[in-house]
Amino acid sequence: MPSEPLNFDRLVEILAQAHGALEARAAKAVNVSLTLRNWLFGYHIREYEQSGADRGAYGERLLETLAQRLQQTGLKRMEARELRRYRQFYLTYPQIRETLSTQLPGLQIRETTSPESGSAVPTVPAQILLEQLSFSHFAELLQLDDPTQRAFYEAEALRSHWSVRELKRQIATQYYQRSGLSRDPAVLSALAHRQAEAVTPQQVIRDPYVFEFLGLKPQEVVTEGQLEDALLDRLQAFLLELGHGFCFEARQQRLVIGGEHFFVDLVFYHRVLKCHVLIELKNDAFKHEHLGQLNAYVSYYQQHQMTEGDQPPIGILLCTRKNQELVEYALAGMSNQLFVSRYQVQLPDKAQMAAFLHQAIAELGGDPTGAGTG
Repeated sequence: MPSEPLNFDRLVEILAQAHGALEARAAKAVNVSLTLRNWLFGYHIREYEQSGADRGAYGERLLETLAQRLQQTGLKRMEARELRRYRQFYLTYPQIRETLSTQLPGLQIRETTSPESGSAVPTVPAQILLEQLSFSHFAELLQLDDPTQRAFYEAEALRSHWSVRELKRQIATQYYQRSGLSRDPAVLSALAHRQAEAVTPQQVIRDPYVFEFLGLKPQEVVTEGQLEDALLDRLQAFLLELGHGFCFEARQQRLVIGGEHFFVDLVFYHRVLKCHVLIELKNDAFKHEHLGQLNAYVSYYQQHQMTEGDQPPIGILLCTRKNQELVEYALAGMSNQLFVSRYQVQLPDKAQMAAFLHQAIAELGGDPTGAGTG
């Protein structure tokens, strides 16, 4: 019996379903490849430490030296801290070896015994771990020293498809400890999973480990919308055209703070003021947490990026919605009020910046007043 002709609504539905299914498949494939690569890095590093022919020449500086050489080849995210994490990943999850014959047929690695191979804690099958947890999940789990606690969070994350953010939240709120103390752990578990955020293919692809593994630029992945991206393009050009001493340094500059990844929208160096200028653009109404975020970035730059002769960095927060496109300046704890007057003379004033944002949003088809944005 011939199938009925498609109507337009059904066509849209079929195409959306096909896209979703293949997007999830692509995200899963990228995740598996990245996780296997990091496990193999850990394996080979550990093998070299134990039996490398010239390992004595590097001693305690092995990972630092290796990180430098790998970076010279163009590999991203090869700091010594990350190499140490990969080695720990291999040692903590030896069962990943079981997947190599199917995932990477033909690959031969030597059988070794790792510290946790004899653990009495039941382990999740390696294939399930590999396919359903991203490496960012593993990075969070590796911070748990107790194998039982780590296995608990593995099982819970798998059972409800937790996002990395949700896993971090559950660990931070001591879900494991609360479950042990609860009179009815099943009720607590049901509540936790009902309120949890599940992982999506988009989150997997936007993972900092993934986009560096794929060779993507941060702005290709991190920016949240086309309007915001276009505004950043125009803002960057606008500040350079003013000729007030702005020298462009970076777009979506990645900062690693306490093992977490953050991105500064625009970073300039001001050659007259001799300081960094960090700019955060929020395609939204002003919220107090925006200042806290920018304040953290400025404080990080003050501690880690200032060199001799530099003045303390400046943070500029731009909000574009609900008539709050007026500039908010975050001073990041700077107490020298003379410096405030000094930089206000050099930087574009608030009215000038407000007019620019208002016009740019209108030209890009956005709503400069923020009306109807909720």
